[in-house]
Amino acid sequence: MALFLRSKLLHHLQPFVLLVFFSFGASRLHASPPPLTLDYYASTCPTVLETVRKELECEVQSDPRNAALILRLHFHDCFVQGCDGSILLDDTITLEGEKKASANQNSLKGFKIVDRIKNELESECPGIVSCADILTIAARDAVILVGGPYWDVPLGRKDSTTASRALSDSNLPTPDENLLSVISKFLYQGLSVTDMVALAGAHTIGMARCSSFRSRIYGDFAATSGHDPVSESHLNSLKSICPSTGADNNISAMDYETPNLFDNSFYQILLKGEGLLNSDQAMYSSVFGVETKELVRKYAADPIAFFQQFSDSMVKMGNITNPDSFITGEVRRNCRFVNT
Repeated sequence: MALFLRSKLLHHLQPFVLLVFFSFGASRLHASPPPLTLDYYASTCPTVLETVRKELECEVQSDPRNAALILRLHFHDCFVQGCDGSILLDDTITLEGEKKASANQNSLKGFKIVDRIKNELESECPGIVSCADILTIAARDAVILVGGPYWDVPLGRKDSTTASRALSDSNLPTPDENLLSVISKFLYQGLSVTDMVALAGAHTIGMARCSSFRSRIYGDFAATSGHDPVSESHLNSLKSICPSTGADNNISAMDYETPNLFDNSFYQILLKGEGLLNSDQAMYSSVFGVETKELVRKYAADPIAFFQQFSDSMVKMGNITNPDSFITGEVRRNCRFVNT
């Protein structure tokens, strides 16, 4: 009788046992990375935020365009393997870095700025602050230093020991990419359409190479800008900077109105049909951009709404982590090379 009762009890408990096994088993097999925290360096390197800010202040004061360089580095880092500092790795005999990927080559700068910040922190707190965290803090401070919003930066990332040129080529949006394709790349990272439109507002600072906007100015720029005389004058100016062939490395501001100020004029330019990149203007002009068009209008009219969403979306993007880096990652001594 006892054997029968025990057998019957096990029969009824079996679904519960399986549920517990799969729940706990799954959490162990696919453990979430350690949570990022605001006070991660409170006891190990309490001066980290001050040090990054001071170093970046000098860089942005010497050239305001440095703010855009750092912000772009952070974007390109987070879209490949998560925000793990992989974008900072140089090519070596045993490692193929991401710097020569098609989306990065000739367009990414600012590596020496990160080097200087890292050297300062290594003298203050050797082996403590990851390059991935340095870049994430620096991106926030870069925005603030050119008039943009503040946000708290969760910390505790580890530096990857790997990089992926292939993922750089496939994950990063390109200037001539259609709207639906760009949206899909953001969704793949766990970022929404709202995040995409807000984060695109980073183009309110920085420059674009002629090769990135040639197809736009010799394509539908005149059509989207409504053949307005002022717009035509601006278009002629762009064509003088970027001829139909050659001069690939000539540059122009993506926000020609306030190129060194982080504000919402980027969206106002899109309303006029004068976005410099095809992928930017598509957010307002594409027939598929029903949701994006409303967001562009919203941020063009309300800078506070833009600042708030940009801050929230930057935190969300910065929280894209590489789970492997918490297992096999490290704190690099030199951001360009894996520790030996």
